[in-house]
Amino acid sequence: MKFAFAFIVVVASGLSVFFTPWANSADQPAVQEGLWIAIEPQRRDLSDSVLATGIVRPRIGAEVEVGSRISGVLAELHCDVGSQVDAGDLLAVLDPTEFEAVRKQAAAALENAMAERDYAKTSLERKRRLGEKILSVDDVDLAELAFRVSEATVKQAQAMLESAEIQLGYTKIVSPIPGVVASVSTQVGETVAATFAAPTFVTVIDLDRLEVWAYVDETDIGRIEVGQRASFTVDTYADSEFEGRVVAIYPKAEVRDNVVNYIAIVEIVEDGGKVLRPEMTATLRVFLEGGRDAFCLPNHAVQVDVEGSYVLLRGSDGAPQRQSVTLGFRGREFTEVIEGLTPSDRVLVAQ
Repeated sequence: MKFAFAFIVVVASGLSVFFTPWANSADQPAVQEGLWIAIEPQRRDLSDSVLATGIVRPRIGAEVEVGSRISGVLAELHCDVGSQVDAGDLLAVLDPTEFEAVRKQAAAALENAMAERDYAKTSLERKRRLGEKILSVDDVDLAELAFRVSEATVKQAQAMLESAEIQLGYTKIVSPIPGVVASVSTQVGETVAATFAAPTFVTVIDLDRLEVWAYVDETDIGRIEVGQRASFTVDTYADSEFEGRVVAIYPKAEVRDNVVNYIAIVEIVEDGGKVLRPEMTATLRVFLEGGRDAFCLPNHAVQVDVEGSYVLLRGSDGAPQRQSVTLGFRGREFTEVIEGLTPSDRVLVAQ
């Protein structure tokens, strides 16, 4: 009997600790002895960011490998590595001797075709004047046929001349974009062959059209969205911060050292007058905009299971009771609660 009475006293003492009301929960909501503490919802501005490393890369079309569409010997080279060029500037010249000869031959063929056409036209007009009394119908028809053939020959000769002039124009290699010469792969006197592919002479990069490839961990890629603001630094300008904006997220993962990353493309909005270059390593921070003056709880106060998100409130019997909530933005420390709580509620958290 004494043992049973002692056991009841111990159990009653434990229950009194378990259900002891918290003191001054409105003023000091986080301190209470026992198994539970009470957390008061707060109003605060929520924001967060995702850290990533990246590489500065040229945009699509900002790096061009300039080559030759014809074969020949490089006669002149008008640029060097680091040279600043504009669109249309002359970069190199192939020996034009052979192509000039072809153009002259095509021009001569055109003159000959035009002379034959003029003769055929004159002959046709003369035979038409003589008429059927002197000439047969076949003679007039043959003259008309000869004239049409001569006209077609002239058109063919004109096309051949245009083709020869185009080929001659290919001997002058110009820059298609403004930028800086990044590499020169052919020297004066070398013979280039453009049989199956255009050989590269010069690589030009437009340093005003760069972007950053941010390698975002798979645990964070779900929080990245197009349009989010970003900032980054590079080792060259360690004291400068550059502004950017997320413009694309590549769907295919890139695995490095067994770590799964996804590429987020960050457009450089403001470079601060600094000169960035391709392949620079960047350290990025992508800002996740949350709510202002949001009604929120610490992350550890919110639970999630198969039925959804919930918190624990003190029930009428003093025991913790489940309360379903609708969540909004989730930061690293606090989570926004959209529905399910009132400012007067106190959320129980296991101590």
